[in-house]
Amino acid sequence: MKKHNKILAIQGDPLSSINRKTDTTLLLALEAQRRKYKIYYYETKNVTFKNKKVYASCREVEFNERKKNFYSIKRTKKLDLSQARFVLMRQNPPFNMDYVTTTFLLEKIPNRTRIINDPIAVRNMPEKLYSMEFLKFMPPTIFSNNMDEIKKFQNKYKKVVIKPTHGYGGKNIFFVNETTSKNKIIKYLKKQEHVMVQKFLPQIRRGDKRIFIIDGKVKGAIKRIPKKNSIVSNLGQGGKAVKTVLTKSEFLIAKKIASNLKKRKILFAGIDLISNYLTGDINVTSPTGLKNFKDLTGIDLAIDIWDCLEKK
Repeated sequence: MKKHNKILAIQGDPLSSINRKTDTTLLLALEAQRRKYKIYYYETKNVTFKNKKVYASCREVEFNERKKNFYSIKRTKKLDLSQARFVLMRQNPPFNMDYVTTTFLLEKIPNRTRIINDPIAVRNMPEKLYSMEFLKFMPPTIFSNNMDEIKKFQNKYKKVVIKPTHGYGGKNIFFVNETTSKNKIIKYLKKQEHVMVQKFLPQIRRGDKRIFIIDGKVKGAIKRIPKKNSIVSNLGQGGKAVKTVLTKSEFLIAKKIASNLKKRKILFAGIDLISNYLTGDINVTSPTGLKNFKDLTGIDLAIDIWDCLEKK
């Protein structure tokens, strides 16, 4: 292995936004450090394509989860990303044109540098839209921005949830029932593009399950319980993580999706189920929850991810 191959570049949100107690990016970075990788961190705004090479204005970072100031910047560097052995795409959605543009730039990096997840696959699999391949595992669902279609769907199922197609983290989820005025729905739609509309599953009040997929295998799960009077279980929205096991049917659904993800070159993903139903969230951009899983079970799945990366 060439010396420069012990370089990891992480494309993420601002370092200051990382939560040292819960962040999956930090867990992945700490395992890379244990394996003696130099870590260079950058944001999408700092990526440049020039003379057929992809550069990033990076900060060389050292992490220490035990300290309140959990990272230190050793130096800044303009890094030719082809010098890295791995690039981790870890910025959160929204899956907007900045996100899409970056996937095109990363695609120009020679294949000797492995990008996780594969940028072409990520670009071609917008998370909620990708779920259309698995409608048989989902509650009744439509994708639309047409008020008549949405109202017709809501009249049929009475209670529905509307989610931004390219949203994330449980943000801007809109619960609609028979008492919701048409004007409220129109006002919501004006702020969105196409949306996912789904029959409401009351079982969400007891929680959903975030399932971790690594290299085509189902590796574990956590249960996320919404806070009182909420229908949103995401941990960033006040949900609580608890230990769980998968039922046989949950495992079989996850296994089917995991097989498809592997074919599409997705190494690491998170999928969400409510009571044996896929919710439509197949997170391939920046899956989270590994730190919560480690805290609950003592199992560090970052080790599994890095074992998969280094054996290939």
